[in-house]
Amino acid sequence: MAIADEDVAQVRAATDLAALIGEHTALKRVGRRYVGLCPFHAERSPSFSVNAEEGLYYCFGCQASGDAISFVRATEGCDFVEAVERLAGRAGITLRETNDPAAARERGRRQELLAVMEAAANLYHEHLLSHPAAAAARQYLRSRGYDGEVVRQFKIGFAAPSGDMLVRALRRPSALLREAGLAYESTQGAVRDSYRERIIFPIYDASGRAIALGGRVLPEAARKLRGDPGPKYRNSPESPIYKKRRTLYGLNWAKGDIVRTGEVVICEGYTDVIGLFRAGVPRAVATCGTSLTEDHVRLLGRFAKRIVLAFDADGAGQNAAARLYEWERRHELELRVARLPPGSDPAELAGRDPAALAVAIRDARPYLGFAVERALDAADLSTPEGRARAAASALAVIAEHPNELVRDEYLLVVADRTRQDPDRLRPLLERQRANGTNAPAPPSHRARPEAGARSAEAGTRSAEEPPPLGDDGRYDDDSDEHGDPSAPARRRPARRDQRAVGRLDPEGPRPGRNALLLAVHRPAEVAELLDAACFVDLRQRAAFEALGSASHLAEAIASATPETGELLSRLANSDGADELDVGGTVVQLVRSAAEAALRGLMAELREQQRAEPAVELGDRLGPLIETTTWLTSSLKKMNELSAAESDAAAALAEAERLVAWLIHNEAQQSPGAGQRVEA
Repeated sequence: MAIADEDVAQVRAATDLAALIGEHTALKRVGRRYVGLCPFHAERSPSFSVNAEEGLYYCFGCQASGDAISFVRATEGCDFVEAVERLAGRAGITLRETNDPAAARERGRRQELLAVMEAAANLYHEHLLSHPAAAAARQYLRSRGYDGEVVRQFKIGFAAPSGDMLVRALRRPSALLREAGLAYESTQGAVRDSYRERIIFPIYDASGRAIALGGRVLPEAARKLRGDPGPKYRNSPESPIYKKRRTLYGLNWAKGDIVRTGEVVICEGYTDVIGLFRAGVPRAVATCGTSLTEDHVRLLGRFAKRIVLAFDADGAGQNAAARLYEWERRHELELRVARLPPGSDPAELAGRDPAALAVAIRDARPYLGFAVERALDAADLSTPEGRARAAASALAVIAEHPNELVRDEYLLVVADRTRQDPDRLRPLLERQRANGTNAPAPPSHRARPEAGARSAEAGTRSAEEPPPLGDDGRYDDDSDEHGDPSAPARRRPARRDQRAVGRLDPEGPRPGRNALLLAVHRPAEVAELLDAACFVDLRQRAAFEALGSASHLAEAIASATPETGELLSRLANSDGADELDVGGTVVQLVRSAAEAALRGLMAELREQQRAEPAVELGDRLGPLIETTTWLTSSLKKMNELSAAESDAAAALAEAERLVAWLIHNEAQQSPGAGQRVEA
């Protein structure tokens, strides 16, 4: 579907972002913003900010940012079109489509499928609650501990033994019912219900729309129909509204607690989810008749970064946990495994000992710890041969982990359990890694420092990386500029077209940060005073250019690179713009840019003096010396005027002259060529 741009803009403008986000986390008004606990990561102190006037949010903790549409996408796991549709419905806006007949037909078909699936879920639910034919089903559910409250909470239903109850009740086109998986055509050409004498578990998307059904056959003793009932569980086929690899049962009910706790529990079946809710763990979801996929993991990563696997305690469930190890690293998740008693699944344990189930979730082990323990438990540790095999098996698991410190910690565990000398195990572990036993981390993960080892001021960098630029636009490096590491440490001069990138402050150098803060919150006051040439920091410059090329802040963020958009979102939700003095802020920004330019001119002058004999320089140094002298004088004058509060207007006027020179200087490209702007 293609939605008209004007309608997307109208939806954004009509959405009360504070009210929308307030449904997920408590917000408190502070000045012109709202603040609260971030709905995207667990925290104790509020770092989440909402700028309701601009319709933007930003978290200073996890850097989540965006507008109403991106918020709905992140919290409800839907695509752009679905998010716009939901917000339009919320605001009472009728969306227009661009001239695309195929898109219009697709959207209409989706709406029909959603409507018929919702009607079917409601009908089956009412049938279970009140129809005489559902008496055996109600008795069976009570025997499983499902009272009326549970049935209503999860909208559990019942499909009658009659072969066409749903078809007759809904009176919808047979083609639509077949596409939704609610009916089929018999060999005699009759349209029949797909579900007969089954407990019905409606499957909803993250926003609570019915998109599919799961049907569990009644036990044989409770069935009226004779013959083979088919598989124990029958699920809806895939359709335009239902994709198994992207759908998780229970997410619509669980997402609130998932966001609140930063944790999600994954299990294998509908009854497992219900069992976990009954045990006081209302953040459980289940796959829908398929294996856990990377799409599932990616979806859950939008809600929480800690995933607990609560699969059956048999081999199949444990092997499912092993398949997630690479996804854990790729999507930067924390994967844990709940150790359930042998022969138990969450549904069974919830009925027998719900407290034990809650404790198993609480005490879930990190995946690597679980895998090592499983390898050791499977071995015979009573003999030297058994302990040697156990150590080798556990080391093969440990070798997959990318962190050397973590590997060594678990190596010590293996050494203790198998009565081995750790120093003898370490070479074995490294040989397994060298032989390719370990799976390499994905490029995006390898490029980042290990968690816990990151520091804004630290460190080490690869041989391929250039040394960092300092705030003054010069390289910070401990080696000689000609490459001699034994020479005295000194700074290499930066080329005049190089600009500093802020390293310690996520918003960059303070002069540029304050100027951008004014450009975001008080644009009319600085529009005629600032230019991109004033920004030394590359990201700040890109942010200013994005603001200048867009008609409003949201458009600037949307059109910018992710890094630049993140900076603008951060500033849009930052305080302090009202307290800034416009003139003083402009003077500080121009001073930083002019000083950087002066350093570049001085470096250029020194390079030319070293490169050629002075006698051969002739008049070529004249313009460069003249420009350097003029710039030094102008900077001194502006600084003196700025220091005297009574001359603030004159300081700003001098700053404007320097801005004009910076623009002209940048356009020239070559040192000394027409760079001077006369007073």
